[in-house]
Amino acid sequence: MAKLIPVLLILLGLGLGTGAGLYLRPAPEVGAEDDELALPPALAADEILGTLEFANQFMVPLVIEGRIAFVVVLKLALEIPETQRAMVAANIPRLRDRLLQVLFDHANSGGFEGMFTDHDKMGPLRRALLEAAQQMLGREAVRGVLITDMLRVGAS
Repeated sequence: MAKLIPVLLILLGLGLGTGAGLYLRPAPEVGAEDDELALPPALAADEILGTLEFANQFMVPLVIEGRIAFVVVLKLALEIPETQRAMVAANIPRLRDRLLQVLFDHANSGGFEGMFTDHDKMGPLRRALLEAAQQMLGREAVRGVLITDMLRVGAS
């Protein structure tokens, strides 16, 4: 019994030290990348913000145990300055490809399972879609991504 006391004290000290370290760790710093996405660039005085809706829906299969169990159907729109409409419209096929990849990644990570419309699941999806669109077309061209319709349908 006397040999167990030092071992227990060591384990207790490790546990308390780890707990104190986790509790007292500093808050993560907001990086420059986070600031860029947090504040969209201001519109010029003569700029008008409009929307560009994708003509076709986005269909995302949800695979469970090797077969398609559900299909999520989404309709997306972009918030864009009217001066950028022609440039954005010319890049629709490439943009659809990029946004579909984001949707597939979200589905593969379980984002469309359970309460998929919960804010905790929709927030990261909206951010990822916006980041992908802005990386492709620029922050000035895309101000927001709107999810205008969403439906999860069971496959037969």
